[in-house]
Amino acid sequence: MEKIGIALGAGGARGLAHILMLETLDELGLKPAYVSGASVGAIAGLLYCSGMTGKELRESFSELTVSQRNSVKNLFNFKWLNFIAPQFEGAGLIKSENFIKFLFESITARTFEELDIPLFVVTSNFWTREEVVFKSGDLVSAIQASISLPGIFAPVLIDGKILIDGGAVNPVPFDILPNDCDLTIAIDVIGHRTAGPDLMPSLTEAVFNTFQIMEKSITRQKLRVVCPDIYVEPYISDVRVLEFHKAEHVFRQAQPAKDQLKRELEKRLKAEG
Repeated sequence: MEKIGIALGAGGARGLAHILMLETLDELGLKPAYVSGASVGAIAGLLYCSGMTGKELRESFSELTVSQRNSVKNLFNFKWLNFIAPQFEGAGLIKSENFIKFLFESITARTFEELDIPLFVVTSNFWTREEVVFKSGDLVSAIQASISLPGIFAPVLIDGKILIDGGAVNPVPFDILPNDCDLTIAIDVIGHRTAGPDLMPSLTEAVFNTFQIMEKSITRQKLRVVCPDIYVEPYISDVRVLEFHKAEHVFRQAQPAKDQLKRELEKRLKAEG
C-alpha cells in the first residue's frame, strides 16, 4: 500500500473511538501519508501527526474512566472542570484558550509544517457558511477554530474570518484528502442517541443533538456523491459531547469497528502481496 489518507470525523467525546482506528494502523505497520480532521477529529489528528501512537493516546485517555457523575479526573493529567467554567458574557461556555494551551503542552509543533504527517484541519466560516481548510501555518488557531462547537466554545477570528466547528460543514472530511491517495479511510463517530423515559429532550440535549442530526445528514448526502475506499462507523450509543470520562465505555463500543477496519486493511494487504 503506497499512500493512505485517513479522515477523522467530528463527534465530541465519541471521537475517542479514533484512537482505536489509529491503533489499527500502528498494529499493521501502516503510516498514513495524510490525515484530515474536523472538530475532535482535528485534535486526534494533531496528536497523531505530532508523533503520538494510538497506544499512547489510549493509555492517556484510559485514565478518564470514572462513574457516571462528573468528576475532577484528569485528561492527559488536567482537571476537566478547569475548562468548563461558565463564560456567561462570552459567546461560548468553555474556556477554549485554557484547553488549547494545555493541548499544546503535550506537543512541540506549533505549525503544520512541523508535524510528522501532513494534517488538513476543517473549520466553518460562520458568516459565509463555507468550508475553510487549514494545511499550513499556525496550528494553534486552526485547531481552536475547528473545535469551536457553537454554545460550548466561542468562535475564532482568523484573517478577518469568524470560524466555528468544522463539523458544521464537513463532519467526516474524507473528500479533502489529496487525490494522490491510493487508499482513503473515513471514520464517522457521530454515534447514536436513544430516547429517555419521557421522550422529551432537555434544552442542551435538543441543541447538541440537533447539530449532530445535521452533521449526519451532511455525511449521508456526501456519500451519495463520493465514497471513501473504507468507511467505518463505530456504533457508539448514548455518549454526550463532553463525556470524555466515558473513555473505556467508548473503547468497548468501538472495538467491533476496529476489528472491521483491521480485517479490511489485512484483506487489501493480502491482495497486494
